[in-house]
Amino acid sequence: MTSILLLLRTVHENVHDFTMKLHFSEPKIFTGGVAISEWSKLSKAEQKIALDKDWYIYYSFRDPQTNTLKRQPNIKAGVNKFKTKNERIAILKTLQRNLQLLLEKGFSPYKDNSELELQLYNKEENIEKHRKTSLASTTPNVLAIPTLELASPYETIKEAFELATKIKKSVLSKTSFPNFSSNAKRFEKWLQEKGFANKTIETVTKKIVIEYLNEVLENTSPRTRNNTRIDLSSLFQTLEDNDIIPENFIKKINVLKSTPERNKTYTNTLQGEIYSYMEENDKLLLLFVKFISYNYLRPIEVCRLRIEDIDLVDRKLYVKAKNSPVKTKIIPEILLNDLPDLSKMNKKHFLFTPLAIGGEWETFETDKRDYFSKRFKKVKDHFELGKDYGLYSFRHTFITKLYNVFAKTMTPNEAKSKLMLITGHASMDALEKYLRDIDAVLPEDYSSYLNG
Repeated sequence: MTSILLLLRTVHENVHDFTMKLHFSEPKIFTGGVAISEWSKLSKAEQKIALDKDWYIYYSFRDPQTNTLKRQPNIKAGVNKFKTKNERIAILKTLQRNLQLLLEKGFSPYKDNSELELQLYNKEENIEKHRKTSLASTTPNVLAIPTLELASPYETIKEAFELATKIKKSVLSKTSFPNFSSNAKRFEKWLQEKGFANKTIETVTKKIVIEYLNEVLENTSPRTRNNTRIDLSSLFQTLEDNDIIPENFIKKINVLKSTPERNKTYTNTLQGEIYSYMEENDKLLLLFVKFISYNYLRPIEVCRLRIEDIDLVDRKLYVKAKNSPVKTKIIPEILLNDLPDLSKMNKKHFLFTPLAIGGEWETFETDKRDYFSKRFKKVKDHFELGKDYGLYSFRHTFITKLYNVFAKTMTPNEAKSKLMLITGHASMDALEKYLRDIDAVLPEDYSSYLNG
């Protein structure tokens, strides 16, 4: 049976009036993992990296046995012997157009295409027209390509993961990327141990990923398994977006139900005792905690603060929050009175460091947060508090306090609306869910209703 490449070079642009039901995906061009429309914006080094990769056409065709679209071998056709973007894209676009026509005419990689071959080869007049058009073109001559070559499908697992990780590094925050990269590397190592070393990315199936996630679940928890699934889905989505794989099937893998862990709220008495203890033993940690308590910041948000983010004149602070680039908050009087003079400090220095207020501290935000969590553990040990209590507990405690004070003189909706301005929650639904999670809203004593 004639090679698909020979048919591609014979099919002409005058073919039309097709009645074949589509059982294939639109042929697409892989251009080294970059968008060809953005080529001029790439640096010379980035263009070289793209040209060092194989460029090819890929498509899927419906497997008659499974009735599902199956990725077919990539078509290179010797195009990578050309060293410029213009040469490669001109050839690939011609082949892409011809492949589309060939598929519409009825070509199938799963059957004998002899009848189609006769139809194409017997139309000598049209073939000659196609040949003359090609010779007259200023673009490279597809018919003159010296080598016929079918690429092995997809990149290797290692190459695909490296590409996706590189792309994600440029879009994820410094806080998110380490976890993403770690999960990707662990999965790649597991695949190697399972015998997938040097195999192509197409060999990684939904079943394989489920097997891996089951092992993660067995060794850790539903939450860790779900987080791993999120990172792997993000990785495979990047591969789909860059035309490395046809579909991100991990999105279809179910999310397990898990019970999130949360810190308990301190009682008023315990919170006061903890404050007194830190006042005597660790004043820097106490100020760190007060930013959580009075400004309702998350511990990692406090770690992000620099001297320049604190405006003592207008009584405002600027912080990069969880759900927005920068948020502006007022500094309440109760916190303002505890702040030292910051006017002579380096504006670029971090507000909190291990030794003092204001200074250099170059490490990951997560490491900073973990440092203060470990520092606070000494306080927890003194009060014999378990893992249910932590720095986050102060945020829960003071939001609960504020809501209960508002609720004494306001309707529930008024109290929540005012509270939302202070806590910085993005929506009323988000705030209400948070209040339910921390049990901030409790009913009055209902004993009288039970006496009847």
